[in-house]
Amino acid sequence: MNNIRYDIHDFPKRSMWLGLSFQHLFAMFGATVLVPILVGIDPAVALLSSGLGTLVHLSVTKYKVPAYMGSSFAYIGAMQSLMKTDGIAAVAQGALTGGLVYFAVALIVKSIGNAWLDKILPPVVVGPIVMVIGLSLASNAVSDVMNKNGHYNLTYLMIGLVTLLAVIMFNIYGKGLLGLMPVLFGLIFGYIFALLIGLLTDQPVIDFSGLLKASWIQVPTVQLPFLNYDVKFYPSAILTMAPIAFVTMTEHFGHIMVLNSLTGRDFFKDPGLDKTLEGDGLAQVVAGILGAPPVTSYGENIGVMALNKIFSVYVIAGAAVLAVCMSFIGKISALLQSIPTPVIGGISIALFGVIASSGLKILIENKTDFDNKKNLLIASVILVSGIGGLTLQIQGLQITGVAFSTLLGIILYQILPEKD
Repeated sequence: MNNIRYDIHDFPKRSMWLGLSFQHLFAMFGATVLVPILVGIDPAVALLSSGLGTLVHLSVTKYKVPAYMGSSFAYIGAMQSLMKTDGIAAVAQGALTGGLVYFAVALIVKSIGNAWLDKILPPVVVGPIVMVIGLSLASNAVSDVMNKNGHYNLTYLMIGLVTLLAVIMFNIYGKGLLGLMPVLFGLIFGYIFALLIGLLTDQPVIDFSGLLKASWIQVPTVQLPFLNYDVKFYPSAILTMAPIAFVTMTEHFGHIMVLNSLTGRDFFKDPGLDKTLEGDGLAQVVAGILGAPPVTSYGENIGVMALNKIFSVYVIAGAAVLAVCMSFIGKISALLQSIPTPVIGGISIALFGVIASSGLKILIENKTDFDNKKNLLIASVILVSGIGGLTLQIQGLQITGVAFSTLLGIILYQILPEKD
């Protein structure tokens, strides 16, 4: 693919490597630390787990898949419930079990091969699923841009749109480093703009209190629940969290599909779906051992790669090492947490939109015929159910949005006749 700036195994110039990795750190930071905050776990542990999990995933997939691992939102409800009853030990046991579910499925995939993938995931199913991955996050990005504490805020809107415009301008017109790191420079521009707006209006947008209180060196509150001699067995944790692994697996399939489209490769075949699943599973096991939230591949980081056309695994590995380092540096971690939500929202609009456009590209490149009623109906159902957040809920197990729309698309493709 001629438009790729750095391919999977291309090593970027040392002068820009750090900046390229920082882009990915910024992209995943907000969501990765939000999950532990909502659950009641030290965010620094989530950063540590995120970095280590990414390095583990890269190692298992033989450094062939540029995927970044961050805290999974799918487990939030289950973790909140378990923290109130049995505590972090139960959450850790559930995360570990979820990882083992990935290993079990990986073994099945390895024994039966990948031929079935082409039959259940044709372009007419894959394209709309990829679009849903991007568009299902659209409301979150827009809300971050225009809402402050749940209420419409014109200042936030202006900051978000200026940040978005900065990302676009750096991406299109930027030369050298500016063009290679539009997200990083867009974020810096938006941060400075938000700071100036606060000074001019006498209504600060950025809260520096956390930065002032934070220490330079901090040690993440790693629980290591499995080193406790009194390790209990928590059946409720296993029954609650293990089934959610099947939900995050569908997101995993979707993210691999996007990467396939962007890089012109087939990661389902090389290194193989069994390896990518093993990578996800082992990353979850690491999270469980540390007492951190379970991790999953992040669409935000895929959006960065789609925007700057840099797919180097060395850049992803650099971001993972930075995340590990940030978990021990309190001031830097607090500085990243001080980034205003409209700045994050402005960047997210660009990133999530690029992912959605990649799904459209899949349909166009495969010349999907929408005069065919089967294709039309499958795409329509996936898009509306996925973007609308259609949810299947059975005794505490939730299959939502991307996962449920994927299942519907696969089922419809199998049962609907080929003829108009």
